[in-house]
Amino acid sequence: MEKKIHKDDKKAPVKIVKKVKELKEEKPVKVINSEEESYDEEEVFEDIKDENIEFIGKYIETIGRRKTATARVRLFQKGKGAIMVNGVKFNKYFADCNFGACQQPLKLTGHTRDFNISVITSGGGKNGQLDAVRHGIARAILETDPESRPVLKTAGFLTRDRRKVERKKPGLRKARKAPQWSKR
Repeated sequence: MEKKIHKDDKKAPVKIVKKVKELKEEKPVKVINSEEESYDEEEVFEDIKDENIEFIGKYIETIGRRKTATARVRLFQKGKGAIMVNGVKFNKYFADCNFGACQQPLKLTGHTRDFNISVITSGGGKNGQLDAVRHGIARAILETDPESRPVLKTAGFLTRDRRKVERKKPGLRKARKAPQWSKR
């Protein structure tokens, strides 16, 4: 219940400043996909605090692709659920993108905390790299758990999206856009 501040109350500005400070101290919540599934970053990565997570032991290496981006994914068997992309945590590397997309295959198959994942991406932009990482993780999960194939296949994570930018043709302005036609 909020109290109304009377205009003659001399402590009113102090109360307003305290309220603003309380609002600033609240932790932000990030929305990760269109289904409005939100969570607090600290809550999800509570046991993965340090930046230097060791990726030692047996691993499965797969390649994911999207547009011109490629992602070499290494799935380490015994892990805590850490995902490192080019030496940085995935939520920092894909901060401006929908970084939850690369965890979708793990959540769908129930392997969120079973593996540590190391990824090296190159080419394309951030969104293309994000889709390439998701494709590579799905392929790696398929190698470890073949029974998850129908689930991953119906979600469309195993299909490589072959759409690329079409090349420019001579005599045209872009790939298909032609200059304005004139009769004479």
